Amino acid sequence: MPGFVSCPASQLVFGIIVLSSVHIKSEIWTNEVSDVQFGRLGSRVTLTCGGSYSGSPVEWRLNGSSVLPWPTQISEDLLALLNTRHYMEGNYSCHDERGTLLQTIKLRLGHLPHYVNVSCRVPSHNTIYCSWVQTKTTHLPTLFISSYSVKGKGAEPCEQENIGVNECTITNPPIWNSKLLVNITEINPLGSNSTIIQVDFHKLLKPDPPDGITVLQVEGQPTQLLVQWRIPASWPDEFNGAFPLIFSLRYRPIGSSYWSMLETEDNTSLRIMDALVGHLHQIQIRAKDALINHSQWSEWSHVVEARPWINPWEEPTEEPLDFSYSFFNLSFPVRATDKSLDSSLGLNGSLGLLVLLGLFAAVMVAMMLTIIALLWVRQKKRDNVMKQELTSMVKMKSIPI
Repeated sequence: MPGFVSCPASQLVFGIIVLSSVHIKSEIWTNEVSDVQFGRLGSRVTLTCGGSYSGSPVEWRLNGSSVLPWPTQISEDLLALLNTRHYMEGNYSCHDERGTLLQTIKLRLGHLPHYVNVSCRVPSHNTIYCSWVQTKTTHLPTLFISSYSVKGKGAEPCEQENIGVNECTITNPPIWNSKLLVNITEINPLGSNSTIIQVDFHKLLKPDPPDGITVLQVEGQPTQLLVQWRIPASWPDEFNGAFPLIFSLRYRPIGSSYWSMLETEDNTSLRIMDALVGHLHQIQIRAKDALINHSQWSEWSHVVEARPWINPWEEPTEEPLDFSYSFFNLSFPVRATDKSLDSSLGLNGSLGLLVLLGLFAAVMVAMMLTIIALLWVRQKKRDNVMKQELTSMVKMKSIPI
């Protein structure tokens, strides 16, 4: 959970020095460099005319006009702005009785630093990328200091490559401890605030999709496709031995709504054995750490399309097939098998499956009718027995004693 904590003194001092060293030129009529004063919106801000003699009255102007924003209070060389709003920002100047400029002050108003939303992604065991977004705009120059720490160790920097881009990188985090604290401290001229989150990079471990996917035809095999790929570039080669990857491949002929799935561990190729003869197929691959069960699958790679080998004298099938069968409003996906299917099966296999399902349904209906008939006969017999017993009881009562 985010929390408000005091950031390290050295970071605060560094941030304040950087912010205070920013010189802002005020483009006013005198072309002089003004002092900059920062104030909090909604509060009381007091400006002091530094060039006046003690107790001497001065005239205050805003952007060259003697009309000052309301509400204000003037006391000798002091100008107090009450309940400040954005329209009170600008270039304030103080003048003596003869109208001589004594000092200019550029007033900037904003808010104290607030919490930030921090998110991290982990594409490999040796790199963590974190980014953050402000939850409240401060309207003031802001500096972010990023760091991380593990239990029992001091803070280490989360490196920011580009100032102004709210991102940082943790390189080679300790593998022996999957949990670490990420601290993003926001600093502006009014103060600082730190947001700290706990990151379990084993749970966040999510490789990038595999690269360089190619699909090759297999000569003389109209139902096979050979798929090859490379491990993600962000997964270092030296990690592939210590931290192998599982790959999942899915494929379907164009026109089908269902994917067939294949998996392999630590291999970068798979052979599809049951491709549909003559049809164009869509293929995608994803990756996952093989050792950490609670890590995440990568996103699916981009779609690669390929068609199995066809005889030179045969024309490829261009028309997409409709793989939805209307049978009791059910659709049946085509599943991948480990054995190669005969190319002559094609659609005949699917039609055969449909016929078998129809026969199964007919058998089930016949069984239900048989059970109903047996129950009716049984009930009929029970009724006849009951009638016979009633008749016997009547006859017994009618016999004179």
